[in-house]
Amino acid sequence: MKPIVTEERGLVAEIRRATNAANRNNLTRTQAYLAFFRKHPEVHWALLAHLVSRNGGWNMTDLKGEWLPRLVDKAESERTFWFLERCNWLIFHDAYAQLLLYEKMKETEEDLTLLLPALGVSRFMEPIWQTFLQKRDSQLLTRALIVNEQQYIEQRVVDKPFARKHIFFSPAFFAQSVLSLNQVIFPYKEHPTDRRLRLCGMTIQRFPSLEQRIATGKTLYQLLFDNPVRLAKIYEWAQRIPHTGSRADYWPHLFSPRPHAVDENSTYTPRIDGTELRAGSPKLYSPGLAAAWPDREHPPADGVDWYRDDKWLAELEQRADLPTIDEEKYIRSLHMIEWGVTFVTAFRP
Repeated sequence: MKPIVTEERGLVAEIRRATNAANRNNLTRTQAYLAFFRKHPEVHWALLAHLVSRNGGWNMTDLKGEWLPRLVDKAESERTFWFLERCNWLIFHDAYAQLLLYEKMKETEEDLTLLLPALGVSRFMEPIWQTFLQKRDSQLLTRALIVNEQQYIEQRVVDKPFARKHIFFSPAFFAQSVLSLNQVIFPYKEHPTDRRLRLCGMTIQRFPSLEQRIATGKTLYQLLFDNPVRLAKIYEWAQRIPHTGSRADYWPHLFSPRPHAVDENSTYTPRIDGTELRAGSPKLYSPGLAAAWPDREHPPADGVDWYRDDKWLAELEQRADLPTIDEEKYIRSLHMIEWGVTFVTAFRP
């Protein structure tokens, strides 16, 4: 391998500084992905990452929102937030550095992929980026990044004893899964004059499974990019509405970032009637991220290069077609959540 010269070491340090600065919290990460996609729309993964990161922020604030505080204690919420935040942080730490290196390669028209190992990137990605520089195969790059980033968090978070013991069997994780608070949704306006946004997306199943997470990423990518007309509408919404972490970003007729007086020990009364709030009911509380969680310091990314088996190359050629949802299925899931919370709070000792 060619040794890295002083100028290249400086570029690696510059990329690391820029990545760390943008990796402050879910809001800054999410915005950075979108800003990158605006400049480099051939990198489809950046828009997919922006939208998935928005959903990650909504999952984080749900822990302090209308429903989950009635079901789980603060310690459980804290652990679940840390898990979500650590996954979000690690993926950005690894992937955004690659995006910034690509930006430099595009600017200088040089192949700088030899710097990927110095950035801690798996050798799996080096030939992928080399191919992308030549062929601009957006689909291949996106699938490769989906595989790589899920492998990256697998060893560093998902497969750790802490996650297996305290996250996947915790009341908070169970509640989010059973009550369908773990969807990934893409909002968009079907027609410019529509008052309400439509939604498409999917419910995340079997998160501890690496293969399932990769299939989920592929399905979401296909859902986002296979329909160019809908893609343009989703992208328009993403540019128009800043990410705050509150679900009021997409459905302000149901959700609000402003809290209201509530007794978390009382029996919950459902507020949604069809697609509307019941008359006289306050909106569902969905705080912004800044109101819900302070910024967190992270330990350095640990681990070793995951790439040991060429079987993962076959994943780059394969589609995945998991079940998807629309706004009708989403509103039904909200009804299920409300009735689930009502049942639990009614029978709580």
